Amino acid sequence: MHVSARNITFGYDRVPVLNDVSFDVSPGDFLSIAGPNGCGKSTLLRLIAGILKPQGGTLSLNHQPSSAFTRRELARAIGYVPQDAQWLFPFTVMEAVLMGRTPSIGRWGFERQQDIDLCHEALALTDITHLAAKPVTAISGGERQRVLIARAFAQQPTVLLLDEPNAHLDLSHQLDIFQILHRQHRERKLTVLCVSHDLNLAAAFSTRVLMLMESVPGLGNTIVAQGAPEEVLTEEMVQRVFRTTVLVDRHPLTARPRISLDPASPVHR
Repeated sequence: MHVSARNITFGYDRVPVLNDVSFDVSPGDFLSIAGPNGCGKSTLLRLIAGILKPQGGTLSLNHQPSSAFTRRELARAIGYVPQDAQWLFPFTVMEAVLMGRTPSIGRWGFERQQDIDLCHEALALTDITHLAAKPVTAISGGERQRVLIARAFAQQPTVLLLDEPNAHLDLSHQLDIFQILHRQHRERKLTVLCVSHDLNLAAAFSTRVLMLMESVPGLGNTIVAQGAPEEVLTEEMVQRVFRTTVLVDRHPLTARPRISLDPASPVHR
């Protein structure tokens, strides 16, 4: 699915967050969205998901305005993984993942064997099969994050939006989740838009990177760079956006950009 944003603006309580944001995501792209805290990355995902409405500009899916799609049509096409979710009831992990099938079976429908099989596949992909019978309220934050990702995989979307998918995850599962995303993106031609503070994971797995920051004080955040990882994740751009000194070289195995912090470097505000 093609995703297009044109001159998007949005703010909360008259405080501008996004200003004149324009970009295109082609079917099968893996786009990482980066930038400092508070620059509107999560807001941008919520706009694409249809949770929020742009206050200016247009969002299109497959060259049709997103407003033309029903809520159920959006839910079938777009999977959304938030940073965290508050579970009010002790659903089992399997029940939580099965919720990803709701757009396909309807609110009052009954799951089919195909739906159950897709959920088992999603549990296995995210390494949480052993948790299937446990309540989501009784597992760790990292395990709950993998439940959210499994639920999105079970949904079988054509576009997957992820807001810090490696939040709460240990080092091995951070790498594992990005490898799974990369494999799904490559084999299923899944379009992935991923907010990530880990620039090295973004560099290693993305086809493109989009960088957000406030370029004019008081006007909100806009795109200051977008393109291939080696075009965007340069020393000059990373230092400009994050206001700290970094070293950018090439990973010895992949030749992708590798960003290293200088522990003695002052952070400029």
